[in-house]
Amino acid sequence: MNIIYLLLAISVVVAIGFFIAFVISVRSGQYDDTYTPSVRMLFDDEDVLQD
Repeated sequence: MNIIYLLLAISVVVAIGFFIAFVISVRSGQYDDTYTPSVRMLFDDEDVLQD
């Protein structure tokens, strides 16, 4: 029964860690541009010159 409490505590710590990482990424602006990724495939790639 003690292992269940240990695993529960570890999973809560991991979940809090992921939540903190998510909040930091939102505050740093990683999710601000939602339009460009949806139309990126419509842009033409630049030609690469081969020697």
